[in-house]
Amino acid sequence: MNVTINGNPDSAEATVSLAAGESFLAESGAMTRMSPSVEIKPRMKGGFLSALGRKLFGGESFVMGEYVARQPGDVSIANTTPGTILHRRLNGESLVLTAGSFLACSPEISISTKTHGFRQLFSGKGAFVLECSGAGDLLMGAFGSVIEKKVSGSFTVDTGHVFAWEPTLDYKIRGMGSLKSTLLSGEGLVMDFSGTGSVWVQTRHLGGLSHWLVPFCKG
Repeated sequence: MNVTINGNPDSAEATVSLAAGESFLAESGAMTRMSPSVEIKPRMKGGFLSALGRKLFGGESFVMGEYVARQPGDVSIANTTPGTILHRRLNGESLVLTAGSFLACSPEISISTKTHGFRQLFSGKGAFVLECSGAGDLLMGAFGSVIEKKVSGSFTVDTGHVFAWEPTLDYKIRGMGSLKSTLLSGEGLVMDFSGTGSVWVQTRHLGGLSHWLVPFCKG
């Protein structure tokens, strides 16, 4: 399995080249084109309950597409929002993704829905996150560009811009100062990360875009 990404950071598309017998899983509707030697079939990764949990709580597809190459072939996929696609090879470690960040993976990757407690409910990213682990290829889709920040100590990110992080980091969610400044500053909530590890930050988020569009949608 070989991954080539074109179009970063504005409108990325990833092409997955498969050898005969190889396969990978992708979000429903992600495919843009594929070779005739590749077939697609629906799959609930991890079984019914695991798939249902990802759909209800993780913001991902209930049924993924499994692409299987009968002969060598290519499959191209893209995210639903314009922006960057990241490819990461996991070698036994884990990565935590916010809802909507997962795009595709090789079958060896395990995807589980995790709750980080009551604090995550008010993060602006939902009450649950996805934890991807194992040994294999992982593809993630962001809204806008992605910046990796290596943390050794502490680091603060607006909740809407958090894309992914390493589970070696701890975090807490808080407002920007007092209740008044949190409500009126336009900044809302932030995540304070602490420890050692990497945080991936996306430069745009859908909440900000939808808020900007509201005045233009009034009849």
